[in-house]
Amino acid sequence: MSSPQRITSRENPLLVRVRKLARGADRRPADAAGQMAWLEGEHLCVALRLRGGRPAQALVAESAWNQPNMREAVEGLDRVAVIPDALFAGISGLESPAGIGFLWPVPAPAAVRPDAKCVILDRLQDPGNVGSILRTAAAMGFSQVLALRGTVGLWSPKVLRAGMGAHFGLTLHEGLQPADLDALTVPLLGTSLQAQAMLHGSTLPTPCAWVFGHEGQGVDPGLLARCALQLRIAQPGGEESLNVAAAAAVCLYESCRQFLSAG
Repeated sequence: MSSPQRITSRENPLLVRVRKLARGADRRPADAAGQMAWLEGEHLCVALRLRGGRPAQALVAESAWNQPNMREAVEGLDRVAVIPDALFAGISGLESPAGIGFLWPVPAPAAVRPDAKCVILDRLQDPGNVGSILRTAAAMGFSQVLALRGTVGLWSPKVLRAGMGAHFGLTLHEGLQPADLDALTVPLLGTSLQAQAMLHGSTLPTPCAWVFGHEGQGVDPGLLARCALQLRIAQPGGEESLNVAAAAAVCLYESCRQFLSAG
């Protein structure tokens, strides 16, 4: 690796752009080409490198540059900039700046895979919920995520942090319309408090596409009507409903459990 670039001006164009990305102020439409994501923190940066990803630019705070693990995270990269800690704090989207971040060109997804195990996100608004669902999907072998228009940006900084690197093992599609789901050949599954069939007593098809809906409104009725199965999660404790990320974890685990048991 060549000597890093040294940046000392707050108005440097690179820092201006990163500052906007870190605050979610530079989001392009979901279907636009040339999107960039800001990956902040050693965990995300290392996760990207372990998946073979090469960022367009690495930024490291001066104090972090003296740490061997941070040096290792940027080893072999062509574009590395070292900046004073105060400037890094100025671009960071975190209360406690992590000292390292990557600019990553968001990969353009291929066509929707009709037969993949997938998760459909219907207008989810909370970045923490979305990131948690991505982590669970990756862990349970659901490789494709289809986010309908109205869902928070999958590559937004808060979703990236909540996803903890799951993004790099998934095929992600954003800004879809319900008609785009016509490409799927796998059955859709959804949950409803009004459903008669119980999740724990049902045989689930595999592969399938699980649909998870808006935190307050649930799955759109038209989309729910397209589901081959509508299921209810047992809640003997009497709570009215589960958080959508918790419900997704239960459903995706049950799919994974049945698939492994059948094998």
